Amino acid sequence: MLEKLFENLLYSARWLLAPVYLGLSVMIAAVTIKFFQELFHILPVLFSAGEVDIILKALSLIDLALVGGLLVMVMFSGYENFVSQLDIAEDKEKLGWLGKLDVGTLKNKVATSIVAISSIHLLKVFMELESLQDNDRIMWYVLIHLTFVISAFMMGLLDRVNRKESK
Repeated sequence: MLEKLFENLLYSARWLLAPVYLGLSVMIAAVTIKFFQELFHILPVLFSAGEVDIILKALSLIDLALVGGLLVMVMFSGYENFVSQLDIAEDKEKLGWLGKLDVGTLKNKVATSIVAISSIHLLKVFMELESLQDNDRIMWYVLIHLTFVISAFMMGLLDRVNRKESK
């Protein structure tokens, strides 16, 4: 009796994550606001800005779009994996990947997204190379990026090995 009560309580505790996933939707709104703020900053100087400035702004917008997509992916698949399945009406549009991302796949997609975001930041650093005087700082950017790349690669490799072993 006590064991059953404890197990039910423990299982119900997963709902404590629901507000966390709802909070991610607030962050999506924040990223959207920041995206349009960045876009509106470039519009008045669009014709007078240099090519590098436009590319850097474009990279910033891509970066924000990647973060927004990452938030959506974590929010929906995390909710479905840990809290409850989403009940979406048949007449509503449903994301193709919804319900198909398990925890391992989600982890790899997050790692890949982090590598992509890090790549954009590193590219921005390289495009502003003339203005940077601190070579140690550049070295740290590269080392941190390589750490993300190696980590994502190792996580993908481990996931592949685990999937082969479980078959």
